[in-house]
Amino acid sequence: MKGKLSRWNDERGFGFISPNDGGPDVFVHISALRKIGRRPMAGDVITYQIHTDNSGKIRAVNAVIEGLAQGKSSTRRRIQRPGTVARKSSVFGKIVALGLIVGIGSAVYTEFVDRGNQKSRPNYSLPLSSTENAKSSYSCQGKTHCSEMVSCEEATFYQRNCPGTMMDGDGDGIPCERQWCGW
Repeated sequence: MKGKLSRWNDERGFGFISPNDGGPDVFVHISALRKIGRRPMAGDVITYQIHTDNSGKIRAVNAVIEGLAQGKSSTRRRIQRPGTVARKSSVFGKIVALGLIVGIGSAVYTEFVDRGNQKSRPNYSLPLSSTENAKSSYSCQGKTHCSEMVSCEEATFYQRNCPGTMMDGDGDGIPCERQWCGW
């Protein structure tokens, strides 16, 4: 199809084509104009194809401005909007980005390793003496979690004397801080 660009909004990169054969104006986006070499202007004659999207809206695709030499894809330059500064990638920018990625990765790794080391810290709390063990009314019966305990005293006994307990999540030697031995 062919028509004249009746309106063009250069800041937003779109406009409307009035078809030569009549009918409603057709929306055209800058991305539909292939290898044009300059920004479109109202009054340009445009050759295009029609595309209807899923919502029924009609737009121009594969559009070219007549009378302009079409550039080759290998020599295509990015068209810069008026009033904007061209963005150029620099080695410095890439080095800064790489440094940020390495720094963040290092911090995450260090935090991960520190959390893993907390689990393997030795328990510096003193075990109950043999006379205290004899007086205790508790015995190791396979309980491993705080939800199985009925008091801080029982949790402390299990933590100090029974294997395989999982009641000291932060590795500070105090079991069941949220349920029984909290502050």
